Amino acid sequence: MFSWAFMAGAVSVAFAVSISAANAQSASLMKNATGSVYTADEVGNTISTINLATGQVTIVPATLSPHNVQVSADGARLLAVGDAPMADGAPGHGASGSGMKAPGQLLVFSTASLVSGPTASIILGDHPAHVVVESNGSRAFVTVSGENVVAVIDLARNEVIRKIPTGRFPHGLRISPDGRSVYVANVEDGSVSVIDTTMLSEVAKIQVGKGPIQVGFTPDGAKVYVSLRDENKVAVIDTKTNVVLARIDVGRNPIQVHATRDGLYVYAANQGTDAEPSDTVSVINTATEKVVATIQTGAGAHGVTTSTDGRFVFVTNIIAGTVSAIDPKSQAVVATFEVGRGPNGITYKP
Repeated sequence: MFSWAFMAGAVSVAFAVSISAANAQSASLMKNATGSVYTADEVGNTISTINLATGQVTIVPATLSPHNVQVSADGARLLAVGDAPMADGAPGHGASGSGMKAPGQLLVFSTASLVSGPTASIILGDHPAHVVVESNGSRAFVTVSGENVVAVIDLARNEVIRKIPTGRFPHGLRISPDGRSVYVANVEDGSVSVIDTTMLSEVAKIQVGKGPIQVGFTPDGAKVYVSLRDENKVAVIDTKTNVVLARIDVGRNPIQVHATRDGLYVYAANQGTDAEPSDTVSVINTATEKVVATIQTGAGAHGVTTSTDGRFVFVTNIIAGTVSAIDPKSQAVVATFEVGRGPNGITYKP
């Protein structure tokens, strides 16, 4: 994991809007792209919004060090989770259990007005990492890594209604396309927990390998891909049997994984280490379970998401402070946007 102590600092403005020549040029290269991309800027304690049509970037300060963000299916809300910043403004992520900071939170924003601040703030506990939202917008699921649980939040009442035990240090999670299951990557015991969204309990635990960080479903829900940070591999799970089908060699220290909308490829962002950051994304062919391309993005490749029309894959580059837009047809970076410091999680709103 990256420590980022050398990059820490407090945000001193209410909000900032940037439309640099580089960002505007990147937008023009994307040929009538629409929608917005949001990033969790963990180092800067901010959230960035990229307007893909213009290249304008809006950076909004947050009252936490956001590790992950997620837009609701209707596009009306943006959810952000993370730890409270340290007293000196350093990001709180990674300081779990230190007793030096307040409990982590979930913040809920209106996407129509992020600059107005959150509409709700929900205390979660020790070291929340990732959040996902049900398609009907009624509940959110958040990994609370320091407590080895997934918190279930009622978004109508903005309160935690259940904490579900998982494996050790749950981190990334995603909801299955049919909404019936949540798969959770447990970093410290090499497993993936399967949570039933009706019973709100863990119904299976799958051993996958060392350092699972995030999971990603194929659009049909038949397979789940799991990044294994400490093995430089991605594991593939058959969701009918919960059996590991394959373990694929990728780049160094893969973090987030995401399938394209057509299900043909899975993109794995290879972050590397503190001492030797990586700047690549491995492209896995889901039919052959082989890496068919390696794309250079920016230093510290980390988060991955896709546009709903399938035209672009977006990758955060933590050290570079940028977002790369990849064209899945050419398997090349077609645009790069400058965002806030230490962009981590990423989500797209059409």
